[in-house]
Amino acid sequence: MKKKYLLRERKRKRVRKKIFGTQDIPRLSVYKSNKYLYAQLINDERSETLVSVSSVKEEGFCAKNLKIAEKLGEELGKKAKNKGINQLVFDRSGYIYHGRIKALAESLREEGLKF
Repeated sequence: MKKKYLLRERKRKRVRKKIFGTQDIPRLSVYKSNKYLYAQLINDERSETLVSVSSVKEEGFCAKNLKIAEKLGEELGKKAKNKGINQLVFDRSGYIYHGRIKALAESLREEGLKF
């Protein structure tokens, strides 16, 4: 495996030891593939996904676009507000806070969610 992937996996495991989501304050987990972007709010106490969004349904667009990440953040923020979620814990999964990850997080903050 590539060194970059292994380093991200080490970071992800190290962070997951400390970050824990509950029903009131779920964990926002983000995953980037080469084509798409996925985000979900997870209750780690019951091991269930409360809300999820992905860029797979965005037809004709590649998720390497910051506008798609912003749109996903807005959509996730609206779904979270409907479920009564106002606060969350951010799990970047070892990715740096830059680009699509940053755009997603900032659009969630604009929707009124607190990290």
